[in-house]
Amino acid sequence: MRHTQPLEIAVNRNILEMEYAVRGPIPQRAAELKKQGMTTIACNLGNPQALGQKPMTYYRQVLSLVEDPSKIERERQLKKMLKGQALAGFEATDFTSDYVLDICDHFLTNMATGMGAYSESNGPLFIREAVANFINRRDKTDGMTDNGANPDHIYLTNGASEGVRYVIDLLIADANDGLMLPIPQYPLYSAAIKRCGGVQVDYYPDEDNGWTMDASTLEKAYETAQKDGVRVKGIVVINPGNPTGAILDEKTVEEVIAFAYDKGLVIIADEVYQENVYGTKFVSFAGKIGDTNVPLFSLHSLSKGYYGECGHRGGYLEVRNAPMVGGTDLSFTDLIFKQASVNICPTTVGQLLTYLMVNPPPEGSAPYREFMQEKRSILQELRDKATMIREGFSEMEGVECFGRTGAMYLFPRLNILPEGATDFDYCMNLLEHTGLCTVNGAGFGQKEGTNHLRIAFLPPKSLIEEVLPKWIRFHNDYVR
Repeated sequence: MRHTQPLEIAVNRNILEMEYAVRGPIPQRAAELKKQGMTTIACNLGNPQALGQKPMTYYRQVLSLVEDPSKIERERQLKKMLKGQALAGFEATDFTSDYVLDICDHFLTNMATGMGAYSESNGPLFIREAVANFINRRDKTDGMTDNGANPDHIYLTNGASEGVRYVIDLLIADANDGLMLPIPQYPLYSAAIKRCGGVQVDYYPDEDNGWTMDASTLEKAYETAQKDGVRVKGIVVINPGNPTGAILDEKTVEEVIAFAYDKGLVIIADEVYQENVYGTKFVSFAGKIGDTNVPLFSLHSLSKGYYGECGHRGGYLEVRNAPMVGGTDLSFTDLIFKQASVNICPTTVGQLLTYLMVNPPPEGSAPYREFMQEKRSILQELRDKATMIREGFSEMEGVECFGRTGAMYLFPRLNILPEGATDFDYCMNLLEHTGLCTVNGAGFGQKEGTNHLRIAFLPPKSLIEEVLPKWIRFHNDYVR
């Protein structure tokens, strides 16, 4: 018998009910408008290269040669011919530097099987050693001591998101298990908890005081959850913050560690924006954990920073003080490795770029000057663009933006909206009138009675200069 209607199948309701606002109804509407011929500006995602940021020259030089190794020897032969004056009219700078060629050879030699083959599930040891050295340099710790990073407890991942799922999938064992999330938060975390059927325990940094928080903020959320019968197992910290851009100081990091120690919690430290602090000091959790036995899961990614290699999906998860698995003689590291093994291995292109991210060209090398110029230029331009938009808020009635500038986002509060309107309505109307695609604050969570939006400050300056006056006019007309 032929079916005239599609089959109807029951599905996992946790997945059905998951929400992910940064790819939600507003961006979907933007895609429809784009098909209709409207120019839209995708500020809903931290996706730098989609908005015109150029990739780092050094990264792409290495990537292109490693993906096509025949070109490495070709470059060497051409340079030999140049020295013999067989290539008149060419300069040495017209060819790839020996440093880049040597890095490519070194990488391929250590990969052994090339870029098209599976690697070890947790990533090749030489890359994990480079990650550990990067962490130890950053935190000024000694890898030979208990306070340093251990390559055996580092897992290369397909972006930071994969590492988040590894940890949350392990922590949420039943419907009473909960994780503490900062509100507002990046909806990857709420979605991952929902998918596992766990409980989201909200804690609220103080917006009016620059999104700061202290132990009392955490205690209040923890005690409320306990009264509700929730078994709180960990706390998520996003530093710098997404969507707020908040940057945690040393005192706050130490207070979170002390809180986790006192309550017997694990810490998930999302530190993918650690380069995006614009002159402010970044304080890592690994650098402050010391010899305490607080379990720490730290995440980093090559999608952000100044590199912005979102599509290549590279990153790492570092584990400190791994808990034991109840009722077994296994550690969390054993089960994370099992999860990585099921996925076979991270993409080898992501592994290469992660290696380059943690192993930049040293001072004195041929690519160093250009690399540093590009890095400084990208970070300064991001800072300038954030400043431009923040200054625009001062011309919008009832708009306030708190805290320092960090990460790639601003999260202004909309204190005035028409009666009955929500921040979703505002963002949808903003899109329809200006082409500017943002995400409403409710998509990240916010205190009841408040309205916000998140905007990624990534478009070129010329585009911001063009659209910002339109936004100001739209806003003031809309709220009046």
